[in-house]
Amino acid sequence: MTQYRKKPVVIEAWQNSDENEFPIWVDNADVGREPGGVILINTLEGVMKAMPGDYIIKGVQGEVYPCKPDIFEATYEKVE
Repeated sequence: MTQYRKKPVVIEAWQNSDENEFPIWVDNADVGREPGGVILINTLEGVMKAMPGDYIIKGVQGEVYPCKPDIFEATYEKVE
């Protein structure tokens, strides 16, 4: 079996919190809010929910999708 390494890619991300306003790139995406801080994101796979604490990622092709904090922290590191 052949193995592959994920290419290093810089993405934009924002952590969902009731206290934060959407960054402009999230606000420009097809999103809405539900009670309790839940954010609804329309994706090609259908509507996905970002719960409080989840990250919202802007991918390399401009797509926006949610990511659980444990997966985000295992996959990404902050760029200085």
